[in-house]
Amino acid sequence: MARIKSLKKDIDFLMNELITDCQLFIITRPEQNSPEAEKIINQAVELWNQLYERTNNPDGKHDRKLVRQHYKSIEKDLLVQTHEMFAQISALAAKD
Repeated sequence: MARIKSLKKDIDFLMNELITDCQLFIITRPEQNSPEAEKIINQAVELWNQLYERTNNPDGKHDRKLVRQHYKSIEKDLLVQTHEMFAQISALAAKD
């Protein structure tokens, strides 16, 4: 149970950081690519909801092996997809 709680905290932390970075970009550079940053925010919120849904509804509830694989795949998806979104906002910020 503690592992699930930790996973949810990781999801919350990374999504909050991503959305905060996008909002800071929009505030500090209002003339540059705000629609693209808003698109990244929308993607982050969708991912956030999807990951929470997957976390709350594990596959194969009675098979420990399947449950572990399920949570590992959630963790992997979280890290890979947030990395891609952070790279997108960094690329927007690099445009000058």
